Amino acid sequence: LGQNRDSVFFRDGVRRIDFVLSYVDDKDGDKKAERRREFEANLEKAGLELETEDKSESDDRKTYYLKIHAPWEVLATYADVLKIKVPFKASDIPKAREVPLEWLTQPFRLPDNIMRPEPDYFTAPFDKSKVDFFLIDDKDTFFPPSTRNRIVYYIMTRCPYYKEDRLEKDKTGIKRLLNNGTYTSAYPLHDCKYWKKAQDMQCESERYHLYKYWAGFLCFYKEQPLNLIKKYYGEKIGIYFAWLGFYTEMLFFAAVMGVICFVYGVLSYEDNITSKEICDPDIGGMIVMCPLCDKKCSYWKLNSTCLSSWQSHLFDNEGTVFFAMFMGIWVTLFLEFWKRRQARLEYEWDLVDFEEEQQQLQIRPEYELKCTGRRLNRITQEMEPYLPFPSKCARFCLSGATVLFWTCLIVACIMGVIAYRLAVYAAFASVMKDSPTSKIQLVGSLITPQLATSVTASCINFVIILILNFLYEHVAIWITDMEIPKTHLEYENKLTMKMFMFQFVNYYSSCFYVAFFKGKFVGYPGNYTYMFGKWSKLRNEECAPGGCLIELTTQLLIVMAGKQMVGNVQEALLNWWGSRKGRSHPESTYSRWEQDHDLQNFSQFGLFYEYLEMVIQFGFITLFVASFPLAPLLALFNNILEVRVDAWKFTTQFRRPVAAKARNIGAWEEILNVVAILSVVTNAFIVAFTSDMIPRLVYLYAYHTGSKATMRGYIDNSLSFYNISQIPDTYTTKCKLTDFFSRYRDYRYPPGHEKQYTHTMQFWHILAAKLAFIIIMEHVVFVVKFFVAWLIPDVPAEVKARIKRERFLVQEYLHNYEVEKLKMQLSQSFSLLHTFIAKNRLSTSKQLPELL
Repeated sequence: LGQNRDSVFFRDGVRRIDFVLSYVDDKDGDKKAERRREFEANLEKAGLELETEDKSESDDRKTYYLKIHAPWEVLATYADVLKIKVPFKASDIPKAREVPLEWLTQPFRLPDNIMRPEPDYFTAPFDKSKVDFFLIDDKDTFFPPSTRNRIVYYIMTRCPYYKEDRLEKDKTGIKRLLNNGTYTSAYPLHDCKYWKKAQDMQCESERYHLYKYWAGFLCFYKEQPLNLIKKYYGEKIGIYFAWLGFYTEMLFFAAVMGVICFVYGVLSYEDNITSKEICDPDIGGMIVMCPLCDKKCSYWKLNSTCLSSWQSHLFDNEGTVFFAMFMGIWVTLFLEFWKRRQARLEYEWDLVDFEEEQQQLQIRPEYELKCTGRRLNRITQEMEPYLPFPSKCARFCLSGATVLFWTCLIVACIMGVIAYRLAVYAAFASVMKDSPTSKIQLVGSLITPQLATSVTASCINFVIILILNFLYEHVAIWITDMEIPKTHLEYENKLTMKMFMFQFVNYYSSCFYVAFFKGKFVGYPGNYTYMFGKWSKLRNEECAPGGCLIELTTQLLIVMAGKQMVGNVQEALLNWWGSRKGRSHPESTYSRWEQDHDLQNFSQFGLFYEYLEMVIQFGFITLFVASFPLAPLLALFNNILEVRVDAWKFTTQFRRPVAAKARNIGAWEEILNVVAILSVVTNAFIVAFTSDMIPRLVYLYAYHTGSKATMRGYIDNSLSFYNISQIPDTYTTKCKLTDFFSRYRDYRYPPGHEKQYTHTMQFWHILAAKLAFIIIMEHVVFVVKFFVAWLIPDVPAEVKARIKRERFLVQEYLHNYEVEKLKMQLSQSFSLLHTFIAKNRLSTSKQLPELL
């Protein structure tokens, strides 16, 4: 009665609880009770030890808790099966030398016992027949809790719950028992409360240390205790936080360069001759522009876009080209240096020889259940389930058709948003006074029709993105389940590709439209291009005189910042909702297994969504970064918060996940490589076709007026003339104008010319310059990328040397061990022989050979 129930041990205080199952009595209790009896009996046959907590002892008086302990024999047997690496000798490799000025990094470092919770050892796969070869001081603590719960989970996923005489092979594994409600939950235990250490000195209190040194937001500038994370949660979660931390560190350099480029745009504000001409009453104020829509729109003065032209200059300047090329090189450095960091972690975490067949390439229970056919495996010579080829093709076709349908649905939604932009653009543009000398009157004089349309359309598009994203998550899981992937790794890779393809189209399609389609297929007055033909009366959008880059910036800012904000708010609300019980319960009554039971379950897709969120962000800061140099800065701030929010969730809100191994970030690495290559192309096209950089440079060096190359006269040069009398009456309302011509943004011959309204030679010169810039930029960046990738080896030389050293020592020590063992056996045999001879007094030469 006086026992403290906030403990990770059985009632005897000796055997450690490695896993907990919970269940309740319900209306279908007899069938479930029968399944539980068979399952628990088979667990005991496998060597596990069980202890049940009655519902009368639980907080809600209706939940039973089954505690599971794996004794040494079971752990040793399955550690041998899973080839788990364990220490056999203390490492004799000297530690790295201290770096000069290392004291500068002291404020960012954590205590050594937190950063290195375990000494460095040479390790080898466990062999039950060579127990004395390994450094075993205490069998109860030799395997850490993360390894223990991994072994127990491995047993439970393969333990049947049918009677021996029935042989119902499909009734196997804890996953099926959880799905049919036989058990309500299955989880390993945290070692203590997160806000204070465990009272039992046998507990490591690692959760408390993680909360204190990692999960607190005030630790945002500190390094992450990756070794402790790996030890407590397993390598798969450890590698995620290692990647997220490294990505955040590299974002710092991109953010600094982006701020420098933005500051350059601010400092060169006064030197922006183009905007000065637009705002000048004697230049921009005297230029009458063609109507922005066919009906209700009047002519307007160019200087009404004065503010938007200044805003555009902040991002559309000479620094844009430099920053786009810098990001192409930065993304290569990020991926190459991550490979080196990953290789170092593989060595330090004993993943160098890790074969994914041990953990990931195991047949999924769902595959064995749904595939009734059997065939002989040529390698193992055992019968195994398989999916017939016709069924596989049918499922693949259905999956492809579903993915295509949802992709088309996204495109249809984007088309709807574009139609909204066109219709509302005309409405906004019509909010002018009849006098052509007035400025646009919409929310004062600060917002132009282009900006108002862009902001509202971006917000609507973002809402549609969230809705489609919510729906498709369930569709993607359903499609992947329908395909019946054979292995866990295959399942994760298929789901990853489907989700990313959808998210790519969902999040980036609107940005692609603004960057590469808006303002490119407009036509000219009297011969405009319409979205669905002239009958639709939806005239294609034009870019503002300052270019479409500012609209792409607006679109990117709203979608990217909105996604991050909604994600953080959603996580905060879910975590707040999940914090139902806690410190108000007395320690003596609120048991450790009940505390963890009341936490949120960490699903198999937990890390998947974390990776997906970061990879989508990676696409925003690489694919369209030329339009918004401050995107890496926003991502940096978000990720600093993301690391600590995720750490806080893992330590306080989630049950302890089952430890899993992973030597890399999986399919996400290939996706990052594809996005990195695509980003070079998209940024080159943004600078060439979305920005006004190339037309300005062509004017500056080939078409400027006067003896000195300046940008004076560029606005007049970039606008073509149109005879107002040639505009059909159905196109616009009639206004009395003092000028006979209006202007529009294009390079076409003026009315009266023999080639009137066709493209001028300057248009073709600009187009050739744009294509040349794209080719040159892509080749320069790709050459630098491949050179950097070749120059930086994926595995550091020091790590290669350590790996070779460890393999050599393993072979040498195993050889010495076998030799010594053989010597001992021989000496024991000879001593027994001498004893036997002396005892039986064998003296004749005939008896000795018979004995031998």
